[in-house]
Amino acid sequence: MSRRPEPKVALKGKFVSFEGGDGAGKSTQISLLSSCLREIGISPVLTREPGGTRLSEEIREWVLHKPDAIDPVTEALLMFAARAQHTAEVIAPALECGRWVLCDRYTDASYAYQGGGRGLPFEVIESLEAVATRGLRPDLTIFLDLNVEEGVRRSSGRDSHRDRFEAQELEFKHRVRSAYQEIAKNNPERIKTVDASGSIDEVHAQVRSLMRHCLGVSLD
Repeated sequence: MSRRPEPKVALKGKFVSFEGGDGAGKSTQISLLSSCLREIGISPVLTREPGGTRLSEEIREWVLHKPDAIDPVTEALLMFAARAQHTAEVIAPALECGRWVLCDRYTDASYAYQGGGRGLPFEVIESLEAVATRGLRPDLTIFLDLNVEEGVRRSSGRDSHRDRFEAQELEFKHRVRSAYQEIAKNNPERIKTVDASGSIDEVHAQVRSLMRHCLGVSLD
């Protein structure tokens, strides 16, 4: 699961994405990091994928919550259509203005879910990525790694209806986790793995440490 060397895109702001499977705690950690950044005078843009714009949120509804069967290629195309709009309308303009962007998933999710989970060749995803993101990748990606069974246990306590990916079988979820682990292994400078099995405070401490060591921002 090798990927091409990551291009360097010069932007003023910082782009931090969070990745992980079901129950890993991405939303919680993004919220905590946002609060810490605000305390030191940084007001980040919080967004998510698929979603983040009106059009992208409509695509999110189709991909995650409609009962209609979706072919894996169609699913990938929809994800990248949402991502292209999200990148052009929200992420890139914010970074160009010097804003920080904290995003719940970005392109790595497609390598994990459509690649590892659905079995689409990484070469296909790379081609879609090149068009949709125009070479934009996060400055730092925090991969919240969690045992699949523990993630399912945590997710089962939610009140909301499970989406299309949460409803997948365990084998699918294991493939997704393995893909994430392989992607992180092949991109060690950008993607940092955090053990998400601990308490919220323990995971948050790891995230704060990464802010300091990877981006030079002290939140202590």
